[in-house]
Order: sequence, then C-alpha cells, then structure tokens
Amino acid sequence: MTMTAGDLYRLASDLADEHGPRACDYSSRAVMTMEADGNHERARFCFVMLVLLGDVISHRVDPSSRITIH
Repeated sequence: MTMTAGDLYRLASDLADEHGPRACDYSSRAVMTMEADGNHERARFCFVMLVLLGDVISHRVDPSSRITIH
C-alpha cells in the first residue's frame, strides 16, 4: 500500500491530536530503537513521521488541506 503526503500528514495530525507534543517523543524514541535494531527502513518512516508531527504541532501545515511535498 502506498501512502500519499496527505495520508501521512493526516496520520501525523491524528497522532498529535491524541498524544500532543508527546507524539514527537514517541516517534523520536522509535527512530533510535529501530536504528539500533538495524531496522533502517522503519526508522526512516518514523523519522519522516517525526518531521511531519513537528509541522502539525507547530501549525506550519493544515493537514485537512491538500498537501504537496516538493
């Protein structure tokens, strides 16, 4: 299954709504754990989610609008 940029931002928005700024902490810890375990692909996904969570929590993006990543 392929996720669009909009799908990823909506997921980040849902996580931010449910967990607030702690969602960034969870994602950051997941990145470190997965890297340490050698699971680099999943770590990359969690890192992307961490970046998107930062955008959502700081209100730099509106996840309900159409999102394009260049």
